Parts: sequence; structure tokens; C-alpha cells
Amino acid sequence: MTTTQDYQKGLAELREIRDAIKPLQRQLEKLENDLGKLRARRDERVRTLAGYEQAKAERLATSAGLSVIDIVALAPSLGPQEPSGAPVAPEVDVTDSEDPREAQKAAQAIKESEGALPSDLRDDQAADEAGRRQDSAPSPAVASAPSPTPTVGPAEPEKTLPSIPEGAPGDRWIYAEPNLLSTRPKFKQSVRQMAFLDAATGVLVWHGGTITCDLGRAGVADILNAVYSTVPQDVERIYITAGDPWHRNAESHQFLRDAVAEWLNGPLPEGWQVEASRGKDRQAGHLVHPRNPVGRWQRGKDQHTEIRSVSEWFDPAGADPATVRAAFVELWKALRRHWDDVVLMGSPSQTGRDLWSRTIPAKAGSKWADGYPVMSQEIRGLLHATAGQGRTELISPPRVPERVPGWYEVDRTFAYAKHTWTSGVGVPQRMTAASFAALSEKEQANALFSPSHWQVRVTVPKDWDHVGLLPAPGSGERPWHYPHEAGRTFTTWAGGAEVNLALRNPIQPWRIEILDGLVWEKGDPLKDWSNKLKDAWRSLRAQSELHGDERQRLAAALASRAVRSILLYGIGGFAQRPRITTGSIELSTDGEVPEIPDGAKLTGLTDTHVTWERSSGFGRDPYAHPEWSAGVWSAARAALLSGPTGAEDPATGKPARAGALHLPAGSILAFRTDAIYSSVRPDWPYSGEPGDYLLKGGMPWEQTTPTTDAEFYVLQDLGRQALEAEGL
Repeated sequence: MTTTQDYQKGLAELREIRDAIKPLQRQLEKLENDLGKLRARRDERVRTLAGYEQAKAERLATSAGLSVIDIVALAPSLGPQEPSGAPVAPEVDVTDSEDPREAQKAAQAIKESEGALPSDLRDDQAADEAGRRQDSAPSPAVASAPSPTPTVGPAEPEKTLPSIPEGAPGDRWIYAEPNLLSTRPKFKQSVRQMAFLDAATGVLVWHGGTITCDLGRAGVADILNAVYSTVPQDVERIYITAGDPWHRNAESHQFLRDAVAEWLNGPLPEGWQVEASRGKDRQAGHLVHPRNPVGRWQRGKDQHTEIRSVSEWFDPAGADPATVRAAFVELWKALRRHWDDVVLMGSPSQTGRDLWSRTIPAKAGSKWADGYPVMSQEIRGLLHATAGQGRTELISPPRVPERVPGWYEVDRTFAYAKHTWTSGVGVPQRMTAASFAALSEKEQANALFSPSHWQVRVTVPKDWDHVGLLPAPGSGERPWHYPHEAGRTFTTWAGGAEVNLALRNPIQPWRIEILDGLVWEKGDPLKDWSNKLKDAWRSLRAQSELHGDERQRLAAALASRAVRSILLYGIGGFAQRPRITTGSIELSTDGEVPEIPDGAKLTGLTDTHVTWERSSGFGRDPYAHPEWSAGVWSAARAALLSGPTGAEDPATGKPARAGALHLPAGSILAFRTDAIYSSVRPDWPYSGEPGDYLLKGGMPWEQTTPTTDAEFYVLQDLGRQALEAEGL
């Protein structure tokens, strides 16, 4: 009887939920309809303005709140035209010999007065396939451009990627910015003392001890009052280890950014204000990020502080503030063995770039002792628009069955560290279709195996039945996708590692026509930095397995993840995205929305404030090297498809290979940056070295194939839980 009553009660509650959903659904449909009309008006206005003689894609993009690529997709006349009659790249068959060397936010942002690990903490006691030897490749042959091939693909229009202008206008892109070099710093970073706060429990840890604070509602004023009634003013950075106070009002906002902006702009204690500037620090003010925001405030002229999330560095995995602090101690100690002037700055990206700058050759006479040149703004803009990062793809029916025999996740350990042993340096050589065709076969092979970035026309083999190999500009909200349809032809940009993979993949070579390209001199600007970080990572991993104290084991494990973040986000920092300025304006008492700066777009609106952001383009950043980021990302994407392992193939005596192309066609269900999800279990050796595939999830029983991201993440969680429970 009780069961029947519970069931009837449950049905009544379900009906209440249904009735509550209906009006919200109607509101949502109206909003979506209104939004669609506004977008249509915007797009039509863009097309109209594009007809003006003075129209420029960059100006329209800023005014419309779109990217340049979006503008060019709406108005192709504003984008450069594709060259024709390009030669076909040689189909190179390269041996698996490894290069022996594998054995081993602004211009002043890096000079931000961010903290080294304070004295109180100090006292606590790859060779990738893109780097294969060129001389192992047979002489290639260049074929003439083929007859046009019918394009196979989706009906929706794809975005158009920019090109280098033809002739002299394009040649004028090929230069280094004058008087802008990446040089070794002659200063030591100053120290910012740290405190670690659990915003859920109020536990606060700093060099003076541990207390539990009353945080009230954990607003900015609550935290500043509680912390600085206890800790000295020289604590300038407060890391939130748990509790995410900026999300406490998230349910009343449609987007997390709005909740974060509301929290950052909340009431302040008397005497405090948002930090406006700090010497040469151009990062003053708040960073409105949905999950890892940064708030900066000051009291008077001398006291400065910032509140930020420790999740920028690693997932604390439930660790208490004392353990998190111990992780920073171990991180500093591991890095100190390689950099005697190490400073832990606010984020892993800033720390990574600062540490890299201290590996620039200092010895007079060294080739790059005077510094690494920064590419022209045009080249940096081209790389920003045409060099994506990790591969994210969900492969759904009908490409794969609706039911699959299993679910397995394998992830490449510390993958980017595998692809840092060689990078392009200096000013690149432009390689047009004509200049590439004029090279000898060996010179063509040398160009393709040099650090390079190519505009190519790609034709998928007519009987291809596996995953796509090269990224292409996506449509709608997708920045990139990976065409796989047999016989399809498309034009894109890709790094040399991916072009070579397409030409010599283990299944069937693809047809590649070179349209344009940039080829750099080989160098190793990241090698010393990466090797030091890998050594710190290995030592911390060993400590996390062998230390006798459980807290220290966890602290070392968290510190090893922080090292990974330093390298991962340090590489991303070289990409130097266009500078985004954010701001907040208080609403008038009548709620009228104030005017925002010219060229800015509205990003959030609360009862008290409006927030905006504006792109100010590429600054004169002496540490901007998108050619390095692009090379690492391209090599990592290529290795996700096919790359050597540390084991030997008994059949050939060469390194065994792993990657998606070494699994059956139709078995790949998803890619997520460095992870592959498959319906069959990959059987690849794992030694714990960078680039090795680690089995992270496994369910050896039939599953329904995910068709949405939400379904994918459910299976991801279940797979990891099953692997841990079953010990697969």
C-alpha cells in the first residue's frame, strides 16, 4: 500500500514539474525566436556594409561581435581568394627511425609582480613522427593538379579560412616585428605571499597557520574582511580550493559568466576598490571566466590582492587547503632544482612562460642569444585563425552502430611534452604553389619535414572508411571538423606533421595539393624548458607513489599535475590570442543600460552592473610565438591518429605504433584532445612516459552509442568508475 501511495505521490510531483516547465519552455521558444530574428538582421547588415568600398572584415567583426572568419563567411568578398593550379605534395614513405635528440596577456605581462614561492613555503621542505629524419625519405615526385573532383559533404556552408595574399602584398607579410625579441630576463620576479581558502568550510591556511573563518555568504566583502582580519597584508593572493563562491547565485542566471560577473562586482569593504593599475602590470582589473575567474582589488595605494581558483593549476580532488598548500611547496621544490630563480606566478601559463624565458641562451655567440624574433602581426593573425588546438569530435550513428560492444577510453600521458623537441625559429620562408613545384623532389620532402604550416587542397580516397585526418573549418558553432567522406575535396590549413600523416598513414595515402605555406628553420627553443619540466614531473610522480605519508603522496600527485599545466598552458600562452579587454559599468538607479565602449560587445547584465569585452587585436608581446604552439598542436593531433610507442614491433623490429588508425574502422566513438574513445579495447603498451596511452575507462559490455555531449560524459564517468571497480 505504501508503495502505491508513494507512486501516486510521485506522479503528482511529476505533473507539477511538467506544469512548471511549460511556461518556461514557451519563454525559451520566444527568446530563441527573437534571437534568431536579431541574428538575421545582424547578418543582413553585415552583408550590406560589406559592399562599401572601405569595408574591412576586422572592423565589421568588432562591431558585430563576431570573429573575422564569421564575417568572411557572411561576406566572402572580404576574404582573399583561393589560388589555383597548385602542385600535389609528394606521397612520402618514411621509415620509423627516431631522431636521437628525443632521448633527452601583454608585452609586460610576464614581468607582472607575481609571487615566487614565498620563503615560508621554501623552508617547508619526444620524438614525434614530425621529427623523423628527412634523409630517410625517398625522392618524391610532384604531379600536376588534378581535374576538379566533385565535392562530397554537408549542405551547410563552412567557414572560409584566410589566405596569404598573392604576389608582393603577401610577400610583405614575411618579416619579423622590428625591435621585438624574446630575450632572457635580467630581473627576478618579486614574491607574492599566498593563502588557501576553502570557501565551503571557511578553513584558511597560510604561512602563519590554519584557522576557520566565518565567511557569511562568501561574497567578496565577506572574504576580504575574514581573510585580512587574520592574515598580514603581505598576503596578496588568495586561492579558493573549494566552494566556488562565484557560483553561489548561478541558478538565477542563464549563463555562469553572468553569475561570476555579479559576484566580482559585489559590494566591497570600506576602503577597497577594484584594482585599476599596478606599475607596468596591464592585467589589472577582473577576469570574468565562467569557472576560473580572477578578481583583483586594492586598498589604498600599497595593499593589493587577488582571488583566484586553484583549479587553474589542478583539480584539487577534495584535498583540504593544507594539502593544497603542500602541493605548491612540492611544486616549487621540484622546479627549484632546475631554476634557482623560480617564481610561482598566479597561473600556470604565466609561470610556464616565465620559466621558458629563463632558458633562452645567455652565452654570447649562441645563435639565439640576442633573442628569438617575433613574427609579423599578419603571420600571427593567420596562425591564430588557421591553427586549432586539440581535436574534439563525437562520432555518432550512422557512422558507427547504434549499439556497440563496449566502451574504452585511452588518454595520452603528458602528451604535449612529447612534441617539443624541435620547433620553427626565425623568419619563415614563404612557399607558394609555384615555388614548391620548382623544388627538387628531395627539397620538397625537406620542406614538408621542416617545421611548417601549409594551405592545402585535400582529396579523401574514394574507398576511405575510417576517421578524418585533417582539420577543416567548421560550420555554425563548430570551429573545426574532420572530413572523412570518401571522395570529398576540401581546402584547409594544417601543420607539417598532419600533412605528412595524411600522405603516409598506415591505411591509404590521401591526395594533398600544396597551395601555399610557411617553412621555418629547425631549432629547439622549447627543448631545454620541456626537458626540465618533464624531469620535475617524473620526480613528483615517483614521490606520489613512494612517499610514506599519505598527505605528501597526494600533495606530490597534485604538484605533478601542476607541472603538466605549466607546460600545457605555457605552450598555449605562446599562441598569443588577440587581447581581450573586459570591463564593468554600474547601472543607473533607473536600471537604464549605459553606453559601453565603441567596438565592445555586451557579455553580461545583472541588477546592478553590465559587463562587456572588446578585442584590441595583437599587442607587441615579446613572447608571442604562435608558430611554436601550432607546431606542437599539429604534432599531437597527428600522433592521436598514428605514432610510435616505446615498445618494439616483433614483426618489423621497429617501434610499434598506436593511435586511432590502428583500431578497426567504425570503432572510434570520440576524440577529446589527447584521448580516444573506442568500442574495442586498445592493446597498447604503457610505460608511463609522455605520449603513452593510458587506459582510463572500460566497460566490456554492450552500450548505446552516445549522440550528444551529455550522453558522452555520462559514459565517460561510468567507464572510469567501472575500470576502477573491476580492475580491468
